[in-house]
Amino acid sequence: MRSWQACLLTARHFPRSVPHVRAMDIPLRGTSLVLEALEASGLPEVLVVRGDPPRDLAHNVFPTTTVEAIRRIKRELPSLKVYAGADPYRQSLVAEREYIAQKLDAGADGFFTQPFFDTRLLEIHAEMLSPSAVFWGVAPVLSSAGRAYWEATNNVHFPSFFDPSLAWNQQLARKVLSFAEATTTNIYFMPIRVDLSSYFSGIFAGGSDAEDWRTRP
Repeated sequence: MRSWQACLLTARHFPRSVPHVRAMDIPLRGTSLVLEALEASGLPEVLVVRGDPPRDLAHNVFPTTTVEAIRRIKRELPSLKVYAGADPYRQSLVAEREYIAQKLDAGADGFFTQPFFDTRLLEIHAEMLSPSAVFWGVAPVLSSAGRAYWEATNNVHFPSFFDPSLAWNQQLARKVLSFAEATTTNIYFMPIRVDLSSYFSGIFAGGSDAEDWRTRP
């Protein structure tokens, strides 16, 4: 099942469903099955990401960059709201700021970020992304193996005060939620290998810490 097919199902139950589309699945020119599917779906918004190379070598992909994919989507489907990715860890701040500018020039309407693990870094990126619509990512990391994964795969630099406990991760989520409320932005959760009931009850049960989001978890 492709992402827009899944979102057609979830849209029946939730007010917003945003499919993820890989740039490498969209050719620079000619017929695009992805764009045809998006147009037929009637979904109002989409997130364009670079994507990882497919493991199945029979799957046809294209050398299309994220910026090129955004530009084509906005040209052919101008009513579709297009979000791009922002990553605080993949490169230097200067390089990421330039990459963000390129995506905006291509027509990006807003951004979904990779998960943050430090609100100090989040503040810096808030300045870089303003005044665009932003969805801040939050993902619990509850083990040394989980930490090693994020460090190796996503080049994440964890703060010295990081603690792989459920309580620490819940408090971080509350801080980011409070930041989103204070800055009129948004938040999304990426709960990997965690009991959802336990995780979310510790985030929403007591409300947000609106006046304390600058403090460390």
